[in-house]
Amino acid sequence: MGFWDALRGRSRPPEANLDALFALPSAALTLEASLGLRPTGLGSVCFRAAEGQAAIATQQEAGALVSVGGGPATESHVDEYGYTWLTVRSAPEDISGLVTDLHAVNSALEAQGFGTGLLCSVVGFSSQTGTIAYLVYLYKQGTFYPFCPVEPPMRDALLERQIRNALSADLPIEPDQGRWMPIWGIPGS
Repeated sequence: MGFWDALRGRSRPPEANLDALFALPSAALTLEASLGLRPTGLGSVCFRAAEGQAAIATQQEAGALVSVGGGPATESHVDEYGYTWLTVRSAPEDISGLVTDLHAVNSALEAQGFGTGLLCSVVGFSSQTGTIAYLVYLYKQGTFYPFCPVEPPMRDALLERQIRNALSADLPIEPDQGRWMPIWGIPGS
């Protein structure tokens, strides 16, 4: 940021650090040990495709873009708000493989010019009692937050705080809880 930008009150958003996703395997161990939450083997990347006629073709080809060169197979879904979700599945015990695949999807989309439209990556967790939790990586903030849906429009705020406290040493947790947005209807959930 330049001197004149600072005087005018302009700032640049923090750059995403996709490598932060690689901290998820150790965070998964912490979640299992402290709260009994295990990975489900499900992860998704959400992005906003361009508007107009090109958006339709983009949404249909998004999965193919990331699969070029042996990348992970994805399922594509467009939600009611027009966001495209690319979902990756792996064996629940292979959180490292899932994270690698999500990183590949994000990197491929960024390389194809979708970097400004990338919103988040989501990884699912569950307990033996049926509790569902997600760790959401905010692409533009470079931070994570927990989302624990109970039943729309309800969420388990206590569990979200417990996850935040348990993972504060493992992951960069989003400090502004106003950014902890609920994501109802995550594909594959």
